[in-house]
Amino acid sequence: MDTLKNELQKAVRGSVDDAPKTLEAASRDAGLFKVVPKEVVTPQDAQDVEALVRFVSEKKRAGEHISVTARSAGTDMSGGPLNDSIILNMLAMNRLLSLQGSDEGGTAVVEPGMYFRDFDKETQKKGFELPSYTASRELNTVGGMAANNSGGEKNLKYGKTARYVEELDVVLADGRVHTLKKLEESALREKMAEPTFEGQLYAKVAKLIRDNEKIIAENAPKVEKNSSGYALWDIGDGERSLNLARLMVGAQGTLGIITKIKFRLVRPKPNASMLIVFVKDLHDLGTLVPAVLKHAPDSFESYDDHTFALAIKYFPEFAAQMRTGMLSLGFSFLPELWMLATGGIPKLVLMIEFRDQSQTEALAKAVALAKELHGLKLHEKMRIAENERAARKYWTIRRESFNLLRKKIRGMRTAPFIDDFVVPPDSLSEFLPKLTNVLSRYDLIYTVAGHVGDGNFHIIPLMDPKRSDGKEIIEKLGKEVYALVLSYRGSISGEHNDGLVRTPYVSQMFGSEMEKLFEEVKNIFDPLNIFNPGKKTGTSLAQSLELLDLTK
Repeated sequence: MDTLKNELQKAVRGSVDDAPKTLEAASRDAGLFKVVPKEVVTPQDAQDVEALVRFVSEKKRAGEHISVTARSAGTDMSGGPLNDSIILNMLAMNRLLSLQGSDEGGTAVVEPGMYFRDFDKETQKKGFELPSYTASRELNTVGGMAANNSGGEKNLKYGKTARYVEELDVVLADGRVHTLKKLEESALREKMAEPTFEGQLYAKVAKLIRDNEKIIAENAPKVEKNSSGYALWDIGDGERSLNLARLMVGAQGTLGIITKIKFRLVRPKPNASMLIVFVKDLHDLGTLVPAVLKHAPDSFESYDDHTFALAIKYFPEFAAQMRTGMLSLGFSFLPELWMLATGGIPKLVLMIEFRDQSQTEALAKAVALAKELHGLKLHEKMRIAENERAARKYWTIRRESFNLLRKKIRGMRTAPFIDDFVVPPDSLSEFLPKLTNVLSRYDLIYTVAGHVGDGNFHIIPLMDPKRSDGKEIIEKLGKEVYALVLSYRGSISGEHNDGLVRTPYVSQMFGSEMEKLFEEVKNIFDPLNIFNPGKKTGTSLAQSLELLDLTK
């Protein structure tokens, strides 16, 4: 009798690996969960993916417990790429297939396993950029960005990955590659009339959208940024247009397996200046945030007092990250050190970046905002970093604090479980003090950083793996924080998606009627439940907590 490994080796041309070391590596991402798979398959191409999906479908119809989850770099913090069956390692599908452009912008066609850092090198050579890159841009792949609908520091101006996906090649449940893109009226009617699996998909999703227009409109996220649930509110009306590629972006591989992506690219403005505001009273945000947003900055980021203190404590590591000398970096931080000596650590540091074609124009925008904020008489200290070199230290603190936490705090581990919520920016002056009050009731070290311009914050607590109440804290604190977020009509996830960590809260965010629609979408695309089961739908809080592993 053939083993699963032998059968898989006959089905695909790529490698099949069940070595303990391979399975252990695939059992975790950057989050809190551990789920050990049975096999790791590395496909050579889309034909391998088609063959694997057909194989899994046949086994599932025969009553076997089997499924497949696509995975690339494993930088996800939600447990999204974990599965107890087959992991599909997409890293060998890493080619840039085309790169074209004009003065206005460009397009790139790329396989999902290509690292963003490699993709970015190629696009920058032509003067283009995919602006939805993440803080982990040196580590993640473009496929993960599409699967999670990722975003980052440029989201305020440019939006998230979904805005830049024009087409997707996806292996659907019929075991065939289909090209998904936005279809307008006549093309949509033709597609829905096709007697094919794809034609039925379009027809069923269009009907679901039309029949539930009111439910979808009433329960759609009320904040600008969201990666939770299926984006039924953002794919067209099912009559004049329908965009199933948009539905697939952010679906975390639960509706099919992406094998090729066509991205739209932008030409970034070459020069930047930054205004840095050191906030001592969080209640001032009610005045500061709208005043800043009125000036339409390119980025509006933040980090908290814990992150600032971390930068001071691990000064040599930050110098190494910046590839600069200790003495040089020390001189650059003299104004901040003087501020600490005379006024203490600020509660929040705001980073407001303006970009333009010339350095003079970028600097003028930062100066204009500084003058307006000074006129508000909030007594917050400010600095202007006139160019990108001067701003590097602030970006390094913002980007590297999570990595330093993971590496430097001995006997503790990072615990991302309230790491990606969104609230309306105009509520921050009320929300953040309440959040601080909730967090203060738990004996945790944590940092807060985020995209203050769109109200998206990342809280990363540190936990002692030996604590017997670790799971209890995660359950209780998670419930409290998400209840607070939803009381402001926010989102449980702005960028990092649902995975195992937030799927149990999807119903709480969207309501039972919307949850049923999500389940219907899953069933339309994946009637056998073979694609990354338990994400977006189908995982309770009790089941999620069972899969926690705080030992590493």
